[in-house]
Amino acid sequence: MIRGTKAVQLLKGIVVIFLIKIISWVLNLHTVSFLMDQLINWGVIIIVVIFQPEIRRGLEHLGRMPFFSSKSNEEGKSKNHLIESLDQAIQYMSKRRIGALITLEMNTGLEEYVETGIDLDAEVTGALLINIFIPNTPLHDGAVIIRNNRVSVAAAYLPLSESNTIPKELGTRHRAAVGISEVTDSITIVVSEETGGVMITRNGHMMLDLSRDDYLKYLNAQLTDKSETENHSITDIFRIRRHKNGGNQNDKEDSK
Repeated sequence: MIRGTKAVQLLKGIVVIFLIKIISWVLNLHTVSFLMDQLINWGVIIIVVIFQPEIRRGLEHLGRMPFFSSKSNEEGKSKNHLIESLDQAIQYMSKRRIGALITLEMNTGLEEYVETGIDLDAEVTGALLINIFIPNTPLHDGAVIIRNNRVSVAAAYLPLSESNTIPKELGTRHRAAVGISEVTDSITIVVSEETGGVMITRNGHMMLDLSRDDYLKYLNAQLTDKSETENHSITDIFRIRRHKNGGNQNDKEDSK
C-alpha cells in the first residue's frame, strides 16, 4: 500500500518514535517516556490525517479484490483501451504540433493536483484528449490527469521542476512534467508544441524524443503487467533507441 509513496518516510519516523519509547522504558527515562506516551496516544488521529490518501487508496484496493469483484479482465481491457486512446491522441497532436500534458496516476495519489483542475470524470478517448488540447480552447492550458482509467480533470496545475539538468530549449510543459515526476510516481506524457516531439517522465527521469514504438513499449510495460513494471527500467527505452539510431543522439539524452 505504501510502496513508492511519501508515506514510507513517515513510517520510518513512527518506527523511530517506538524505538525511543522502548529505550526510555529500559533506561527509566521517565520524562522522555511520558513525551513518547503522549505522541503515541495522539498518534492514531495523526496517522489518519497524515496517511489519509494511502488509507483511501488501500480501501480502494480492497474493494477491487476478486473476493468483492471479478473485473480483472475488464481492467485489462480498459488499460488496453487507455493505451490505444493515448496513442491516437499523441500521434494526432505530434503531427500537428499541438502541445499536450497528460499525467497518469500510479500508486501515489494526485488529489492535491486534481483539486486545481476542472472536473470531467469522463471516459478516456483519443478524440476527447485531442479536443482538450486544441489551442485557444478553455481547457488546453494545463494538464489532464487520468485516474482509474478515466479523465479525472483538465487544466490542472502541476509543480514546476527547478532542476538544472533540464535543457534550456524545453518549455513550461516539460518542466511541469519533470516536476510532478519528482514528487510522485506518476507517468507524464508531453507533446512539444514547437517540435512535435514526445517526452515521458517518471521518478525524475526524462525520456526525450520517443518514437511511437518506444512510448508504446514503455506504456504497455508500465500499465498492463505489474510484475513487468517493477523490473522494467527507464534505461530499457534508451537501449532500444541506441540500437535503432546508433547511439549518437541518445547518448546526449542519457546525459540529460
